[in-house]
Amino acid sequence: MGPRLTKLELRIMDALWTQGASSVREIQEALPDTDRPAYTTVQTMVYRLEAKKAVRRVKKVGNALIFEAQISRDSAQRRLIDELLSIFGGRTQPVMAHLIDAGKLTLKDVQEAERALRKLSASARSGRSATRQSSAASAVRRWRTALADKDRRR
Repeated sequence: MGPRLTKLELRIMDALWTQGASSVREIQEALPDTDRPAYTTVQTMVYRLEAKKAVRRVKKVGNALIFEAQISRDSAQRRLIDELLSIFGGRTQPVMAHLIDAGKLTLKDVQEAERALRKLSASARSGRSATRQSSAASAVRRWRTALADKDRRR
């Protein structure tokens, strides 16, 4: 699992994931004009990310150091999701209920989850945990039911 990242560190990482290897100035300019941190703030955060092994120096062009992401976007997202779920004792139901109530979980999302479950089921048949697959299948059925109930209420 990757390092724990702050909101600003995630914004900087997003710039690197989007642009690829970049200088501190390029990273700073990639951040939205509104609420853009100062160059020195971005520089400090990049150095902190380097210490966390989330980025690395790849070269120097003149006086500018060029950095690239050393962790993937997927790894950072998984860490965030794991941290969120730990707040709820590992239970997904409260999170999913909120996503459904807020209209942020669509039928398409549930269908994608079902596809992922089918893949998980195939790997379970080849020796992976059937318990994990079964609990995930139950969760998807609950999400689908909750979405259908919400649609009926509309």
